[in-house]
Amino acid sequence: MSSNAKGSGESKLQQITILLVDDIPETRENIKKLLAFESDMKVVGVASNGREGLEQASLLKPNIIIMDINMPDMDGLQATSMINKSVPQSAVIMMSVQDDADYMRRAMLAGARDFLAKPVNIDDLTNTIRTVYKNHEPIRKQYEMSSAMTPADAARVAQALEQGIGERAGNIIVVYSPQGGVGITTVATGLATSLMKKGVRVLLVDADLQFGDVATFLAIQSQITTIEMAQDADDLDPEHFDNVVATHPSGLKVLVAPQRPEMAEELFKRPGVVAQIVSKVRNNYDYIVVDTSHALNDVNLALLDIAHKIVLVTTPSLPSVKNTKFVLDLFDKLEYDAPRTMLVLNKVYSERDRRGATLARDRIEQFLKRQVSVEIPVVDERMIMAAILKGVPVTLAERDRSKPPVKQMYDMAKVLEETLNGEGVPALAELKDEKKGGGLFRRS
Repeated sequence: MSSNAKGSGESKLQQITILLVDDIPETRENIKKLLAFESDMKVVGVASNGREGLEQASLLKPNIIIMDINMPDMDGLQATSMINKSVPQSAVIMMSVQDDADYMRRAMLAGARDFLAKPVNIDDLTNTIRTVYKNHEPIRKQYEMSSAMTPADAARVAQALEQGIGERAGNIIVVYSPQGGVGITTVATGLATSLMKKGVRVLLVDADLQFGDVATFLAIQSQITTIEMAQDADDLDPEHFDNVVATHPSGLKVLVAPQRPEMAEELFKRPGVVAQIVSKVRNNYDYIVVDTSHALNDVNLALLDIAHKIVLVTTPSLPSVKNTKFVLDLFDKLEYDAPRTMLVLNKVYSERDRRGATLARDRIEQFLKRQVSVEIPVVDERMIMAAILKGVPVTLAERDRSKPPVKQMYDMAKVLEETLNGEGVPALAELKDEKKGGGLFRRS
């Protein structure tokens, strides 16, 4: 039996209401009996097909709907898509005996918040119900609040929410380095969480398509990746995107990279598709932070083209500075305005510890003919690794904001906020043909 059930005194106030939709009576009854032992859960209705499930959902407005995917009359995919529009406060968990990637993808794109394979383990089921219930709370509270208002008040709130979701600044910040091992994922995750505050919405995109580490850094497991989003990029619904991408406990929205390197092959055939996804959903967020690979390929060039700010990360080593110089020369050839690039110097030793082993800041600035905006000192790697093992960005793992590298992350976020909000957002570049790609040498 699940050990996470709440005490009976609290369950009366916070019971999770559940609707079971499955065409097999024995399955419905078995799940209902198992959930009866969970004091914080209550099955409030059952349905034998998608159409009946839609009717029951509209009537009962349950917190969670457990939906079978294959049913007569109306299947689970159709029903889920319609429930998302008519009863958005209810979150759907899809179940199927077909445990393959295609079924999972179709379920998530229909609007399901999670996917479980039959026969389902009771602990997996109850843990998933609680997780989905918690993650869906902001949407549920939004509709609970509006239902308690007068029609006029509800209309005003709905209009304000719509403007807040679809008309945000959409600042695109691409974190890039031509050198591996300089810590761009640490910088990207730290920057994304540093930008978050009350009323500010941030999306973190892992565009290192073969070996992205954002999901590992944040301990996120998501069945929706750039692969699934790319398949429907031309007709991507920004609101649906926001509902199905992963949500970190901090509230940060995250689009993770493909789960295995070979899966990225399809995305490399359409190198502009990640930039296309970012452009389509940008007005749902105040800031979109994009973590990239160190390759100078068409995927990254398309993202750099649409960036309002490029956070260019280097270290005070000769190879890293040399490659950064090449990149800055290329940016000049691509006619990127110099203010679009913020130079960040990571893993900097103090003057006492440097002892000539690395380059001094003034020499780097002189060589690159650019000023360093943020200098992040070397810190104990155990601090970074401890944060990764907890699945928490270093900015949230360390509460003292005066300590490095937390202070520098927040300083960087402040500079970006002031620059982007003070100077206004530059116009987005027109996306290159995603099938042909820009081609680094052709464009140079």
